[in-house]
Parts: sequence; C-alpha cells; structure tokens
Amino acid sequence: MFLDVDGPLNPFRAPGERRPDGYTTHRLRPRGWEDAPKPLRVWLRPDHGEYLLALPYTLVWATTWEYDANTMIGPVIGLPELPVVELPHWSDATDGLCFKTATLVEYADGRPFAWVDDMITDRDVDWVHRRHPSSALLHRVDPRIGLLDADFRSLEEWPPARLAAALPEDD
Repeated sequence: MFLDVDGPLNPFRAPGERRPDGYTTHRLRPRGWEDAPKPLRVWLRPDHGEYLLALPYTLVWATTWEYDANTMIGPVIGLPELPVVELPHWSDATDGLCFKTATLVEYADGRPFAWVDDMITDRDVDWVHRRHPSSALLHRVDPRIGLLDADFRSLEEWPPARLAAALPEDD
C-alpha cells in the first residue's frame, strides 16, 4: 500500500487551523524546510500506525517527505522503517495526472496495489485502470479530516487485500 503523509496522516487543511481530536502537534523541518523561518506544523494521530500495521498490506511511503517520513513521521505513529518511493518533482506531472501516479504504477510492476492520498482524482483512477494490468485501489482521503475508521474499513475490505491475507506464506 502506497501511503502519503500530508492529507491522510496529517489533516493539514483542517478547518479553522484547529488540531483535530486525537491528533498531536509536531513542529518539523523536513528536507526543503531547513531554511524556513518556522518549522512546518504537522498533526499526527499516534494510533494510526497500529491501524495501518493491522491492514493486510506491505506499507510503502509515497510522499514528498520521502526518507524523512521514516525519521519524522513513522516514529510518532508507531511505524517501523518502510520502503520509500522516490518521486518526481511535483511540477513534472503530465496529462493532468497527480505527479505520483505513473511512478507508483511503475513501482508496483504489475502487482495489485492500494494507494492512499489526498491528491487522487478521477483522472488518476481512470489512467491507472487503463494502464495497470492488476487490481488497484486508489483511495482518496479528505485533507481536512485525514484517515477515519471508515477509510480503514474500506482498505481492509478491498478484495485483493482479503485474498492476499488468506494466502499461505511461501515456504
């Protein structure tokens, strides 16, 4: 499962600049923010890691935080170090797609995948379904509220996830 930070884990567009219930506030300086006058305000829910690890997926960071997600986000929410997709610059998007879309399909290399992000559009969904040979769940999360229980249920219930969870381990 490809996982974004800002939007799903950090509801950065929460109304009124008020921290949502259950979230803690962190002031972080990820790559690109080193010279900013103030650190970036990030809201994280410490129990999200537990919920994500309970899903039948291999988690992979797909975020502009890239490797900083392993040192700044993962420890706060209880995630171990995860693989990271190195993304193109956001200005490299083409055909109206999210700048991540083609890179994630290439990284998936024909395997089924889920992608959790606030930037997913209908155009991304259509593009992936026309070009990716396996199942793909593109799950958009509202950046005003972040991941909710309903999102975790949808991810748990997606058919390839249930099928993968039922398969025996390789010997």
